[in-house]
Amino acid sequence: MQRMKINKDMRNSIIIVLMSCCITFPAWTQSLDDYLVIAGENNPELKAYYQEYLAAMEIAPQVGSLPDPELSVGIFPSPMERFMGNQLADIRLMQMFPWFGMLATQKEEAKYMAQAKYSLFLNAKNQLFYQVKDSWYELYAIQEQIRISQENLEYLKKYETLALSKFRAASAGNSPKSAMPQNSTNTQTVSSGSSGMSSMGNSQPMSTSSPQAMNSGMSNNGIGMSDVLRIRMQIRELESSIETLKDQLTPVQIKFNKLLNREIQAPIAIPEKLEATALIWDKMVVLDSITTQNPMLQMYESELSALDQQEKMARLDGRPMFGAGVNYMPFQPRPEGNMVMGGNDMIMPMVTMTLPIYRKKTQSRIKETNYLKEATVLRKERESNMLAMEWSMAIRDLEDANRKVKLYQEQTELANQTLNLVLTSFTSNGKDFEEVLATQQILLDYQLKAILAIVQQHKSLALLESLGTGNLSGLND
Repeated sequence: MQRMKINKDMRNSIIIVLMSCCITFPAWTQSLDDYLVIAGENNPELKAYYQEYLAAMEIAPQVGSLPDPELSVGIFPSPMERFMGNQLADIRLMQMFPWFGMLATQKEEAKYMAQAKYSLFLNAKNQLFYQVKDSWYELYAIQEQIRISQENLEYLKKYETLALSKFRAASAGNSPKSAMPQNSTNTQTVSSGSSGMSSMGNSQPMSTSSPQAMNSGMSNNGIGMSDVLRIRMQIRELESSIETLKDQLTPVQIKFNKLLNREIQAPIAIPEKLEATALIWDKMVVLDSITTQNPMLQMYESELSALDQQEKMARLDGRPMFGAGVNYMPFQPRPEGNMVMGGNDMIMPMVTMTLPIYRKKTQSRIKETNYLKEATVLRKERESNMLAMEWSMAIRDLEDANRKVKLYQEQTELANQTLNLVLTSFTSNGKDFEEVLATQQILLDYQLKAILAIVQQHKSLALLESLGTGNLSGLND
């Protein structure tokens, strides 16, 4: 009974956990790691590299086996008369044996070449994963730029509404109707003391209700039609920028899906927010890791080991090869007068040996292998130099992105504070509207630059990982 109760409690607990998972995660979304798995399974170029590696693995069993035995059969249409009788055929079977160690050396050389193919596969995988990450981060950057630009567009539209309200209020406060009582009083005063001509000459006080005076009054109140037009220009420019960003999404989406070998319109899950990251290792430790783990450097190491085996094979090829076999000759009895001659078949063991007396060929093969080894060492050195340069540029970009992330986050806070101040001033007295627009533009610029700096952090770490290191990133608290 106790066991049944425990099983029932465990079952209820499992059901509760599953229900909570369903409630917490209503829809499963793919992460970057999921996309990397899909790319590794579906990308045709990566699969081609792996097939080449599998093909190279099949070479070792071929070269590690003895050469095929040779069978030669000669049949005489007319039996050849011999002392032993009439010979009907000549059958020979021969098996050649290379010098001691040749087969093992050939097998080792094939294994090293297969390792080189596997290193090429790993390098292609690293490059593919970097391209997937780079495209994924690029999609996030464009998406965030669109989101931030749309938020700022909404703010600009609110500013436009507010500016129009201020402008209409200023226009109403400086309208001719509001100035008419004062103008008519001045006109009556002037008319009572002079003739009609002098009345026309004293009609200047009415000019306070002219368009120039209206613009002057609106300018003094802090808002004018030019400010409204200026904000509308910013709105149009921001709308155009948003459309341009949307156009940039399509080719990046196609590139990302094709790297995964999917349909170009397949949906892509992009995170809502990408946190700032940092390098968790010392940069010199990263360089050491690249030097020891980079697949291309490992490929050159495998090629050098294979060339060592080729040199050994060249030396062994200068040694003789042995052959062992048997010669079988069937005979038919032949009558000689009143006697029957022969008729016994003959079996003759045979041994053969090659004589490698032409040493120039062997020496030339050894020199060829040494030249190839020297060339491989130089290529490895060049690759190491190129990796060091890529490492230095990635570290430079990462450190620059770290500084920019910190700077733009601080500048964004200051810009927000400044915007609140100038917006309060404009709301209260209608002044400094140009400062509102300029500060809003600065805030937008800092927000966009902060997103690009965070994306650059992740791209730099992805580049370092593609050079042969493990996971290098750690999210900041």
